[in-house]
Amino acid sequence: MKQPLIRITKAFKFEMAHALKGYDGPCKNIHGHSYELLVTIAGHPIRDESHPKLGMVMDFGDLKKVVRNEIVDEFDHALVLNRSMAQSLIGNLKENFEKIILLDYQPTSELMVVDFADRIQSKLPAGIQLKYLLLRETVTSYAEWFAEENV
Repeated sequence: MKQPLIRITKAFKFEMAHALKGYDGPCKNIHGHSYELLVTIAGHPIRDESHPKLGMVMDFGDLKKVVRNEIVDEFDHALVLNRSMAQSLIGNLKENFEKIILLDYQPTSELMVVDFADRIQSKLPAGIQLKYLLLRETVTSYAEWFAEENV
């Protein structure tokens, strides 16, 4: 029997604030979103009858641990900024708030989804492929990452 390649998806939610340096609209101001992250992986279901994960590509709980450790726990309820923002502003914010994340890129959904893909891929077990991410910023706006387009 041919080994089927199966995709599974898990959804995550987190709250995050950001500001877009140099942007020409209202998102240049600090504002927040209720993000949703869909993570799709692919692999072959385990066939070993003695394996506790028989029939699974990857235990949803194990996938949850990876994504929570790499993304959700870090970014949830954080203020995320481009590291090149004015140092005086960053210093002021750090004096007043606990969870400030400085990134080497503009914290748009488009660039964050690329970063998230790299973080998740590096922690997946052998034989499991990250296939797809969707990062929803608002009810009507999201960015997508497809593995086959990012080889």
